[in-house]
Amino acid sequence: MVVPIDAVVGDVSRVLWAMFRVGGFFMVVPVIGSQLVPPRVRIALTFATALAVAPALPAMPAIDDLSLALGAQVAMQIAIGVGLGFATVLFYQIFVVAGQFIAMQMGLGFAAMVDPTNGVSVTVLGQFFLMLVSLTFVAMNGHLVLLDVLIEGFKRSPNAFAAPLDETAWELAKLGGWMFSGAVLIALPAVASLLVVNLAFGVMSRAAPQLNVFSLGFPFALVFGLVILWVSLYGFAPQFENLSRALFEFTERWSA
Repeated sequence: MVVPIDAVVGDVSRVLWAMFRVGGFFMVVPVIGSQLVPPRVRIALTFATALAVAPALPAMPAIDDLSLALGAQVAMQIAIGVGLGFATVLFYQIFVVAGQFIAMQMGLGFAAMVDPTNGVSVTVLGQFFLMLVSLTFVAMNGHLVLLDVLIEGFKRSPNAFAAPLDETAWELAKLGGWMFSGAVLIALPAVASLLVVNLAFGVMSRAAPQLNVFSLGFPFALVFGLVILWVSLYGFAPQFENLSRALFEFTERWSA
């Protein structure tokens, strides 16, 4: 049985188009796109995912020659995947920034450690929140939901963004404000409680000037901050659910 060359070119084109978008996503998305995952593993995951989803994709333009229009379409596919991965990175950074806010109020701003995924130094609480959100996101199959949104985008907008390019870029830029507002929302209970503690030590220093506030206040603020952090973790699940829902709504608008 002889397979027509047009059918072979069509099947290979589907795999390549899927690799462009999925590869851009895996290049940026946390966990898979971190420095801990070698590039060869990411390329293998991209190729395996493209082979798995290619039969479900609609008819895509055949890649049979090199042209400027083809390069623009390839760049558009990569940009869609990178944009989805970048939105997920900002979602993770919400909790890192919240941990840094709390650590600065507790006096743990100097206690920094190297983040192996990004190669930068972050506070201990920021690294704790990063590990917590990473495990929770993977346990709730958030990575599978993002991959499903990425693939569904092929069926709804196979060759371009769903919205105009300027509107899409503005939506992506507004995610920066969403990141800081979400971080403040998470850190606000702990920061407000530690502010009351600092005000109490200020009153004590005025009432008893002979009291060494620095030697007494630092360990007390540290212990009290850990207690507040432990209590505030009971509200972590609802905040994580609301923020993840906002992330999924954005990704659906991005590629749907």
